[in-house]
Amino acid sequence: MVPVIAPSILAADYAELARSVASLGREADWLHVDVMDGHFVPNLTIGPPVVEALRKRTDLYFDCHLMMTNPGDYLEAFRQAGADGCSVHVEVGDTAALIEEMAALGLDRGLAVNPETPFEAFAPYLDRLDLVLLMTVHPGFGGQEFMADVMPKLRRTRAELERRGLRVAVQVDGGIDEHTGPTAAEAGADVFVAGTAVFGRERPAEAARRLREAVSSTGSPAGASGGPAPGGEE
Repeated sequence: MVPVIAPSILAADYAELARSVASLGREADWLHVDVMDGHFVPNLTIGPPVVEALRKRTDLYFDCHLMMTNPGDYLEAFRQAGADGCSVHVEVGDTAALIEEMAALGLDRGLAVNPETPFEAFAPYLDRLDLVLLMTVHPGFGGQEFMADVMPKLRRTRAELERRGLRVAVQVDGGIDEHTGPTAAEAGADVFVAGTAVFGRERPAEAARRLREAVSSTGSPAGASGGPAPGGEE
């Protein structure tokens, strides 16, 4: 598997957002867009207008992580704004209907899972997804410490995808850098979200490159049934 590097704009300079994205050069595969509603998580960030504005400035794959209580009310707006894929949280409920709606809109279907949420809560939906996002911090704020105790769930997820022959990308988000990324890669992740570890560095493109090298050197046990990731190549 070729790892996918998805810098999170949560850690970018919002006053210079387009310039921050441009600073990635060709070292980013996706752009991770953290959308927080101040209700599902205790923070507020951005909405479709910012996605629409950025869409005019880059052709990167837009991976929108909807940390929202009512994501179904906004899926169409994010699609129109230029999102390529959206991830909704299994914890908000109505999961099957939200997955169906994303599919009907032509969005890649992602399902996000909080650190404490058990494997059994999302396993029934794996065959309907393009991506499963395992949070390695509590969602809501950047700069948190990587939670290694999520790795058994990550390994179990990868093993289940292998067992069922499902081509679903496995994403990790939270505390990912060149030191923790290899741990997640070894456990089965192939899409790596990094905010502070990329945009918090003086040279974001170099930081993204180092992350890619770190997770590539570890290698994922994904095998033939892993990926390709949404919007990417096998």
